Amino acid sequence: QLQLVESGGGLVQPGGSLSLSCAASGFPLNWYAVGWFRQAPGKEREGVSCLSSGGDSRHYADSVKGRFTISRDNANNTVYLQMNSLKPEDTAVYYCAAGAHCGYTWYFSERYDYWGQGTQVTVSS
Repeated sequence: QLQLVESGGGLVQPGGSLSLSCAASGFPLNWYAVGWFRQAPGKEREGVSCLSSGGDSRHYADSVKGRFTISRDNANNTVYLQMNSLKPEDTAVYYCAAGAHCGYTWYFSERYDYWGQGTQVTVSS
């Protein structure tokens, strides 16, 4: 089955940047749409971004639009989330997930069948 592993999380100051990686094994990741989600303590899991399997459609939550960029490297079977201008409210565990497609409801976690273990992002001075 498809396996996903996130990496790249850590502690950064407000205004700083981080790049998260979602590495896949078992199947080509370009068979799937890939979404990024995040969950802060006491909060519901929320969709951050989604990239279609063909790489021609990108979606972003309003809260991260203009600051985050999702991309795919098929040769390395990896999807990335570049995060710039980070804010304290971006602090959360970030998860990548794979599903059939992003669609109009890409931000619904039920749309995805495979999930990584998560990586912690903390934005603090």
